[in-house]
Amino acid sequence: MSIPVRDAASLTRHRLLEGCLPTPSFVEMRIVIAKPGLDGHDRGAKVIARALRDGGHEVVYTGLRKTPEEIVRIVMDEDATALGLSTLSGAHEVLVPAICNGLRDEGLSEVVVFAGGIIPSGDHDSLHDQGVRAIFGPGTRTSEILDCLETTSQRIESGQSVGIGENSGWRWG
Repeated sequence: MSIPVRDAASLTRHRLLEGCLPTPSFVEMRIVIAKPGLDGHDRGAKVIARALRDGGHEVVYTGLRKTPEEIVRIVMDEDATALGLSTLSGAHEVLVPAICNGLRDEGLSEVVVFAGGIIPSGDHDSLHDQGVRAIFGPGTRTSEILDCLETTSQRIESGQSVGIGENSGWRWG
């Protein structure tokens, strides 16, 4: 049975549903997945890193317990398009703004930042105000994160602002 696909992202999603690995030519973004602070639980970050890689993205996982400065340096060194932050410890109110400010200070305002983990809904607005474009909580399907990145990629291609320092006001969801 043939399923029509309209673009590379749809083909990649179809291949995932069929259990096939995506073709490397469909790599859309270079994404850093990071665990800031002292939080030692990284299973979710590893699952997301794997899902994004299987979805056709190039993914760099930083490992545990990175400082904001280390994360900014890794994003810079890896020439990343996006940064995913995983936080479970409740330190997101301090660590995420420090990372966003560090990215802006280093001239990386075009980097797209998204976050996941245990982040109370009452804290979402302050993180969005820092430039975080998407926040994913427990139970989020990996397909939703892939959809967010597809939309982000389309916005970048069309010249629309998506980065943390571009003050577009855009956010996913």
